[in-house]
Amino acid sequence: MTKIRARKITHPQKAEAGFNINGRIWIEKDGMLYLGWGRIMLLEKINEFGSLSEAARSMKLGYGNAWLWVDSMNRLSGKPLVEKVAGGRNGGYSRLTPEGKKAIVKYKKLREKFMDFLNQERYPNLRED
Repeated sequence: MTKIRARKITHPQKAEAGFNINGRIWIEKDGMLYLGWGRIMLLEKINEFGSLSEAARSMKLGYGNAWLWVDSMNRLSGKPLVEKVAGGRNGGYSRLTPEGKKAIVKYKKLREKFMDFLNQERYPNLRED
């Protein structure tokens, strides 16, 4: 018999006693994941470090997975979000395109609206009557 255990969910917001409404938001295109919180963090880290490998390492994310995320975002967006230049005399680098920077801003605005919605819909004493 399989045991089912409740798992504690951790969120950036302080949990209140009783029932709470929580959720995550991501953007899909044609049924494929385009942007989510993890991908936005990766874009921000690429912008910070100028390197896909450093960005991945800072997130404890494998380079192969990070590359797949970037490749997928670039293909789905229509315009590349990340420009990757292979190594050479001075080494390679990765950088966000203007489209990549816009994607971060738009996603964060959407996420903020979503979090506002969740905060407005709190049910501290949700129960069956």
